Amino acid sequence: MKDQWKMAILQSSHWPAAMINQYHMNMQYSKNQLFFLASLRILIGWHFLYEGLIKVFNPGWTSKAYLLSAEGPLSFFFKWLGGSALADAADIVTIALLIGIGLALVLGAFEKVAAFAGIALLAMFYLSHPPLPGLENAGPSEGNYFIVNKNLIEMAALGVLSFFPTSHLVGLVYYFNRSKASPMSNPKIPQEVGNV
Repeated sequence: MKDQWKMAILQSSHWPAAMINQYHMNMQYSKNQLFFLASLRILIGWHFLYEGLIKVFNPGWTSKAYLLSAEGPLSFFFKWLGGSALADAADIVTIALLIGIGLALVLGAFEKVAAFAGIALLAMFYLSHPPLPGLENAGPSEGNYFIVNKNLIEMAALGVLSFFPTSHLVGLVYYFNRSKASPMSNPKIPQEVGNV
């Protein structure tokens, strides 16, 4: 299935398939690039994980007040959700997503799926309380925002991580790929022997 998706993407692209395959196989980072990309992944993962766990250990937490205070173009949807019987289900889904995305990013497994899921979740947070001019309540925040807030910035950072993954170099993916590798599947390149 994965290969079918890869081929569909390659065929829809204007680049020759061989060129794209070569790019992905040879995608390497300098030590500094790898350090900062992996650090960004782990820090965002920790933020998601902590936000999920703090909600689990706070039995009084609910998203109802947050949803009911929504403003902006989609406020009707969030207010409906906060006032409906689905509010409790929304709490459970939010907590599960926060913890799942956080664990995936921290551990370095399912990094792209976690990044895209994180973008979708943050988009919901952003749209429920967008920092737009003229809105009375731009949501709980520790600063003053105008269009750009921390949710939007974290969405962009997750976008970077989805296209510059690091879990194959630092994370569980690397660990499992390394443990599965055998001498026959990863042959050494023979070195040229000089004339004797």
